[in-house]
Amino acid sequence: MRARVYQESKTATQSGQANTHTWVLEYGQTQPRHVDTLMGWTGSRDTLSQVRLLFPSQEAAVAYAMHNGIGYDLELPVPRIRKPKAYADNFRCDRIQNWTH
Repeated sequence: MRARVYQESKTATQSGQANTHTWVLEYGQTQPRHVDTLMGWTGSRDTLSQVRLLFPSQEAAVAYAMHNGIGYDLELPVPRIRKPKAYADNFRCDRIQNWTH
């Protein structure tokens, strides 16, 4: 079974970059999930899909996978494009669009 190595992304509800510097190694689902008829819980016999290992760097995650003979797929993060903006730009006299309320 192959593992997935990726860098955690920013949460949609926060604007900061906290908790985005760690790398994660996690396994995929190998057995189908089943629904318990009595309680309605979803379960699986695949306990390895619950394993989620955190690493401080990409090299550490890849070295762990290589050392333990784990096949892995490396997903590199997409670089974030930042567009600096200022509130004062809304009131510039040389704006292309008219400012309306």
